[in-house]
Amino acid sequence: MHSTTSNSTSSSFKGNAIAAFSFLLWGLMPLYYQFLPNANINELLAFRILFSVPFMALVFLLLGRGIPSLNEIKTDKTSVLLCGIAALIMCISWYSFTWAITHEQVLAASLGFFINPLFAIGLGVLFMGDKLTPAQKAAVILGAVGISYMVYNYGELPWLALSMGVFFALYGLCKKFIRFDSLTSVTLEAILLMPFATIYLIWLWSTEQSVALSGQTSILLLYIGTAPLTLLPLIFFALAVRATSLSMIGLMQYIEPSLHFLLAVILFNEHFDHVKTVSFAFIWTGLLLCSLEALPALKHRFLTNRQVQ
Repeated sequence: MHSTTSNSTSSSFKGNAIAAFSFLLWGLMPLYYQFLPNANINELLAFRILFSVPFMALVFLLLGRGIPSLNEIKTDKTSVLLCGIAALIMCISWYSFTWAITHEQVLAASLGFFINPLFAIGLGVLFMGDKLTPAQKAAVILGAVGISYMVYNYGELPWLALSMGVFFALYGLCKKFIRFDSLTSVTLEAILLMPFATIYLIWLWSTEQSVALSGQTSILLLYIGTAPLTLLPLIFFALAVRATSLSMIGLMQYIEPSLHFLLAVILFNEHFDHVKTVSFAFIWTGLLLCSLEALPALKHRFLTNRQVQ
């Protein structure tokens, strides 16, 4: 019994560490994109899709896993279709995120991922039959107030942040209905989009509009590097989900937008006025309430494990 519980605790600790590392990688991502200011986002997206396929094949090889055969994949056509939808949704979210961090809008990226859990909660209620806890209800209301305050003062919706938050939440919802494992689904998403990315890159090259293929090796490598850069944290995240609780992952996910926020304000000197201060404060308060509500359950689980030992 002691050995089993010890292994479980060790596995949970490892899962927590892997999850924290994945969010750390996501949070530091704007540093990489500072080398690609005003990048051609369409071309960047095409390179990311195209080189995701060989990179994921390498991951399967390093993990000692066989790549699923076409016959295995064809047995679940619904999941294949959902992978295609998930890929399109992720393209929109990734496009918005990349545009933000290459056009001095890292604060918008931070806001997008701070409000993402609120949209995820809403989608869970609408499509998964989830019931909101008092803290979650308060968080949704406070989030809506924060965004409304920003709209009232700026006279427009924070489209970048909203598109990132909404579409990443939709991506998560879509993944819940896909029956393939995480690595297979991520690979299949890239494979389904690869022909379109290839055709687009060939067109850019043939019309001499390509930035990455203009002869500068450093730029080409930076464009290719977006594939492992964006997939590595996703892979670590997929591994963490199997080894730790979703509640713990939910608490640690704020590492990413917190790092975005700090980079934007301290390193990139983005303007953080009183309107953003008030709006962020409302959203942070709601997220803090959710986190505090989850802490007793995590503490109880930890104490239970210690008592069993």
